[in-house]
Amino acid sequence: MNLAVRAASGGDVEPVAALEEHAFPVSAWSRAMVTDGVAGGWPTTRFRVAEHEDGVVGYIAVSVVDDVAELQRIVVQPGDRRLGIGSALLEDAIGLAVPDGARRMLLEVREDNDQGRGFYDAQGFVEIARRPRYYRDGVTALVLERGLENDGDD
Repeated sequence: MNLAVRAASGGDVEPVAALEEHAFPVSAWSRAMVTDGVAGGWPTTRFRVAEHEDGVVGYIAVSVVDDVAELQRIVVQPGDRRLGIGSALLEDAIGLAVPDGARRMLLEVREDNDQGRGFYDAQGFVEIARRPRYYRDGVTALVLERGLENDGDD
């Protein structure tokens, strides 16, 4: 598989919005929000996409404020999971966040999302807090953190 990770552009709004709706049926960002984010309307947030010969197969949205990168979203098309696409997206985002000054990355994941939790565990994230009844359906959110390497600033 020939995978490329790049900045999202206007032509990526539809596939990103479709992935968003599939991954987050109750709390998906609207097409208008995705359009605004991809266009740079969210000053601290970058949208990146992973694509191969079949088109866009995943995306990531990461914001960086001061020394914290917050993983807003990471989604890989269900049929393309467990192929390293999520890892490639995360690695790309970290590669952009560290030069912007990020020293750690935070995210929230549903307590009942076993697949996501396994992915984050394998990527070095650890639980630092819980937010009971955080999601609309009452599920607890786990707050995870990972330190980021910042070469040259040790």
